[in-house]
Amino acid sequence: MKKWFIAFIGVLVHLFLGTVYAWSYFQTPIVEFTGWSHTQTTWAFSLSIFMLGVSAAWGGINLPKYGSRKLAIIGGSLYAIGYLLAGVALHYQSLWILYLGFGFVGGTGLGLAYVTPVATVSTWLTKHQGLATGMVVMGFGFGALVMSKILAPYFMSISHSNLSKSFLYIGLLLLILLPGFAWFLKPSPKKNLQKKNTHTTSPIQYILAKPFFILWCIFLINITAGMVFIAFQSPLLQDLLLKTLTTTDLSSSEVNIYLTTSGATLIGVSSIFNGAGRFTWAALSDKIGRITTFKILLFTQILVFVGLIFVQNPILFSFLVCIILLCYGGGFGLMPSLIKDSYGTELMASLYGSILTAWSIGGILGPQLVAYMKDNHTENAGFLVYLLSGG
Repeated sequence: MKKWFIAFIGVLVHLFLGTVYAWSYFQTPIVEFTGWSHTQTTWAFSLSIFMLGVSAAWGGINLPKYGSRKLAIIGGSLYAIGYLLAGVALHYQSLWILYLGFGFVGGTGLGLAYVTPVATVSTWLTKHQGLATGMVVMGFGFGALVMSKILAPYFMSISHSNLSKSFLYIGLLLLILLPGFAWFLKPSPKKNLQKKNTHTTSPIQYILAKPFFILWCIFLINITAGMVFIAFQSPLLQDLLLKTLTTTDLSSSEVNIYLTTSGATLIGVSSIFNGAGRFTWAALSDKIGRITTFKILLFTQILVFVGLIFVQNPILFSFLVCIILLCYGGGFGLMPSLIKDSYGTELMASLYGSILTAWSIGGILGPQLVAYMKDNHTENAGFLVYLLSGG
């Protein structure tokens, strides 16, 4: 019974860490409030994801030394502090404080706290590894739903749309919840993560080998595809909706409410697909194999991106975004069990943390590509044409 409690705690930790995926909810309001460009603003999110991958790699390697509880508490606290500093940055309209707070501090906390529930739960649920780790990272995928449909609208409402106060309120809430949940994270006594790693081969030898590099590249492709939409799905949908609005009966405030609500709804619905993908693809891999499942997942993403070349309809665009994030989440659901199957339990934490550096690169490539196109080529409706041709 205790193992399922630990698994539930792992899901909760990832659920609130996954609120970072609702960044696109704030993208347009921050740009409009501060006058910063989309590229400037998006760097806060990109830096956060970059530091997530880097610190997750460090955390995975050092998890046996410091222990899952300590790393998760520190990580959760830093992520919350990132929101607090972001609130200060928005109050003073300081781009550099935003980068420091939400980007470096918050992102470092994300990485330290992200890797611990996955590695810890895998020591308790030794059978059906895909199902176990998929269930935990499913929480991360659902985080955007919690933020876009519950936390952000509530705090924006009580603060009368004050972005600075909203970020401060969110940070305070996370500072209470995340360390509290993390306190219960501890590895199975049978597979104690805090014991010294007795493996005779250094993880570095595996990290520098060709098979690991191939996995890393595959993961990078999967992540970059998803990051394109996680960072900008709300603004992109709003752009398409604006092109379809023909009525003059709506005031500018009513139009803004309509666009904001529609964007938040897409974030929430796509996060369900993101979370479900982490669980579904991982569970499927227990039956048909990890590599086979990954091939199906990547092929699906390719087909959807081809379809997006021709899309200008907001509803169809939203549907295809959900499919992309279903596959994106699947990559995160598959990778922990794939690493454990390939390299064993003792190397799982260090190698899983190391492969998350692909997240760092994908977190820059995807969002920055879209940010550049939005700042410089805003006249196109078709998504990939919008990105690639500039008209």
